[in-house]
Amino acid sequence: MYSTGIQKQQYEKEGKKAMSSSFQSQEKTGYLNEDFRLFHIKDQIQKDYHYHYHDFHKIIIFLSGKVSYHIEGKNYHLSPWDILLVSRGAIHKPEIDFSLPYERFILWIRKDIQYAELNTCFQKANDRSFSLIRLDSRLQERIKDILPELERSFREKKFGDSLLRKALFTQFLVYVNRIFLEKQYITDQKSYSSDSRIEGLLRYINLHLTDELSIDSLSERFFFSKYHLMRKFKEETGYTIHSYIVSKRLFLARSLLSQGAPVMKAASQSGFRDYTAFVRAYKKQFGAPPSQRF
Repeated sequence: MYSTGIQKQQYEKEGKKAMSSSFQSQEKTGYLNEDFRLFHIKDQIQKDYHYHYHDFHKIIIFLSGKVSYHIEGKNYHLSPWDILLVSRGAIHKPEIDFSLPYERFILWIRKDIQYAELNTCFQKANDRSFSLIRLDSRLQERIKDILPELERSFREKKFGDSLLRKALFTQFLVYVNRIFLEKQYITDQKSYSSDSRIEGLLRYINLHLTDELSIDSLSERFFFSKYHLMRKFKEETGYTIHSYIVSKRLFLARSLLSQGAPVMKAASQSGFRDYTAFVRAYKKQFGAPPSQRF
């Protein structure tokens, strides 16, 4: 039930199973069949990273290097032992200085794990439009104790190893949730940068997915010229406005379907006016028709 890919090769193998989404510049990458997977990677390989998303939650624990991470219009400037919460469906990409080795832990987490409350931090990150947890030295020590032990639990074949992995994973996520929900993290305005108008636009779109969201109405509401809005949005997110809206509506529909909603109802309640267009876009993004339950 619980497995790990400690080695970089395993992580890359999973990433290469990427399925193209319905958008040109974004990909759905990685597949997760277990409740969670852990990766510990240190590399220094120059490569191009593109905006992408996952159908599961992800936590990045930054250890060393020089890296910024773009998540939903914000650019986070990382320091050692920073924790990033990347929610399912969040558009993101790293920006890496390849002159230094980049080391990190990566945890992939299913959205439907047994104890669903452990994923509360991801919903709260969406609500706050903020994904960074910067720890003081005391809280860092807790994380430094748990993660190596969790990593070892995957390698060792001893009595109760699966129970120990589950316990350590649960302990780690309980700590992360407590720190994030109670705002025990360090607040540093220099830890991220963003365009405030694009940030407001993203928040508005995600709160009004069922509304009519035309480029004309959005440019008027946020005091952009239409063409400046389209250019700036693509620059900050990697998406066109239309592609971003469709993507978020599809994830909303998928969530409704997972809760048992009929297909037509899920389509209408996620902002789609054209049922045929919804089915076509859904199949293109997720690789299966919405009638196929998961």
